[in-house]
Amino acid sequence: TLPCSVSFDFVRYGTLWQKSGHFFCWVQMNDLKAVESAVERLLNQEGAELVDLRWLREGSRWVLRFYVDKHGGVSLEDCEYLSRRIGALLDSMDSIPTSYSLEVSSPGLNRVLKKEKDFLRFCGHRAKLRLRAPLEGQRRFIGCVKGFEAGEVLFDTGQKTLRVALLEVEEARLDPEVEI
Repeated sequence: TLPCSVSFDFVRYGTLWQKSGHFFCWVQMNDLKAVESAVERLLNQEGAELVDLRWLREGSRWVLRFYVDKHGGVSLEDCEYLSRRIGALLDSMDSIPTSYSLEVSSPGLNRVLKKEKDFLRFCGHRAKLRLRAPLEGQRRFIGCVKGFEAGEVLFDTGQKTLRVALLEVEEARLDPEVEI
């Protein structure tokens, strides 16, 4: 399935959200954790999973972006449907006090790996690993995911197998070799 996404702009007026302009906002991490938890429950009911959540500023607008996946991949119709479901859930929670664009997207070919289950699921796949601090003078590695044990990512660089605590991983992404 090719990467897809659907986005809508919402502005808060009381407890209603309507399409319109953009304002400055600071959303606390606790609010995002509550949003993440609620959306994960909703996606589980829909047979999908939350791969990643991003709250970021793009130009003059705030964006709340959800990367979702399900067995067999995510279609444009899935993204549209889930965007409506997530939007309704966020309306009922009323936890984001500003305008923002809601985007629901597939994770794409170079999907992020964040959780234990991601490293187990993609064991044997090529990936890029970026660490928070250098390990033997290096922060970036390309290699193969070998698994996850005792809170550590197992990663084969070709010369050696690294054991890195998940908390020390700044970002890990699949790095598939695509032939054209």
